[in-house]
This record gives sequence, structure tokens and C-alpha cells, in this order.
Amino acid sequence: MSAEPAFLLHRKPYRETSALVDLLTLNNGRIRAVAHGGQRPGSKSRQRLQPFTPLFVSWRGERDLKRLTLMESRGQTALLAGEGLLCGLYANEIATRLLPLELAAPDVFAFYTALLEALPVPSRRALALRRYEWALLDALEATPRFCTPDNNVLDPQARYRFDAQSRAFLPAEQGLEGRALRYIEQGDWQHAGLASVLKTVMRAALAPHLGSAALRSRELMMALARRRQP
Repeated sequence: MSAEPAFLLHRKPYRETSALVDLLTLNNGRIRAVAHGGQRPGSKSRQRLQPFTPLFVSWRGERDLKRLTLMESRGQTALLAGEGLLCGLYANEIATRLLPLELAAPDVFAFYTALLEALPVPSRRALALRRYEWALLDALEATPRFCTPDNNVLDPQARYRFDAQSRAFLPAEQGLEGRALRYIEQGDWQHAGLASVLKTVMRAALAPHLGSAALRSRELMMALARRRQP
């Protein structure tokens, strides 16, 4: 097959000198493959197989586990540190958890690429991450429905909580403002004061699909936040 753009999501040792990798590709979504020599010290495969590095890859195999036949760099690695790095690790972790193998998800790839460009800039980080999370939910056909479970319009003056079963919103005294939810529905995500609501909605919508195991990247974020407290 011809080479296509990709990013490394996850890598672990496989047998003696190879690596088992999960890649996010432009046309084939997430693939799992063996990279021969991917764990050998000094090998070109190991040097190229780094998180946040744009790659060209090709592979062979009809089953779930492929074999990489080509892997080349196609650009500079995103230089991430601190909170930006943890957000990048989170983006990789949720894609590995959520995306079924070989589910085409070109929008996920596009928003992941945009996210890597935004992560070094603190003011751009949160919104880019929310758009990436939304793209993942959309690929799974699991985006929130901005209505009540019986399809009634949300009241801007009322408060609501997300209901995972219906993917809609139920009235709740201490919930999210209906007005804010309607801004999200309309795509007005840069509206003042909306960041925390967006984060709450995305976390609630993603939770049923991530499973019960804790996200390692989220634990690291919480540890970083605790260290910053006076």
C-alpha cells in the first residue's frame, strides 16, 4: 500500500527488539502494527517512533495486527512540556482507548494535528482539546444531544445534567446552565465563561466509552495540579 500520514499513539516492547505500536493514520484510523527493530538501541525505527512526530507509514497484513514496511518522518516533532505535554499524552491515551481498529476517522486526524499545533500555546490549549474530544465522540456516533431525553428544547433559564444513556440532558438543580449548553450546540465555543462547561460536558460524554480504568495521563495532571498548590 502507499504511505500515508500518521502519528504514534502508543508503543511497547514486542519480543526481543521489535515494538508493538498503535498509530493514528489519516485514512485508516487507528491501526496496530509490529515495528521490527523498534526497540533496538540506535535503530532508525526507534528514533522515528516518538510521540507527536509526524510520520509517513505503510504496512502489510489483513488481520488486526499489521507489519510496518515503511516509516519516515514528515516533519518536526511537537515540542511539548509541562501541562502541554500531559495534554498530548491524554490525547494519545483516549484515542488508543476509544477508536476501534481501522475505523476511518479523518476528522480525528485533522483535529489531532491542530491540537499538536495548539498545545505549546496555553491560551489555545483547552479549546483545541475540546474540539479533538468532540471529533472522537463524533467518530463513535456518540456526541451529546442538546435536548431532553424526550427531544424537548433546553430552557436557557434551567439547569441540566448529562444523561449517558440517552446522550441528552436531564433537569438538575445544581446542573449546567441551559444557556451555556445552547451556546455549545450552536458551535459558539469561545463564548466567555464557557470553558468549564465544555470540559464538564466532554468528560461526561466520554466517560461511558473510556471504561472504569483510570487514565494515566489524567492522574499525572492531577499530581501536577497538587504540586502547584501553595
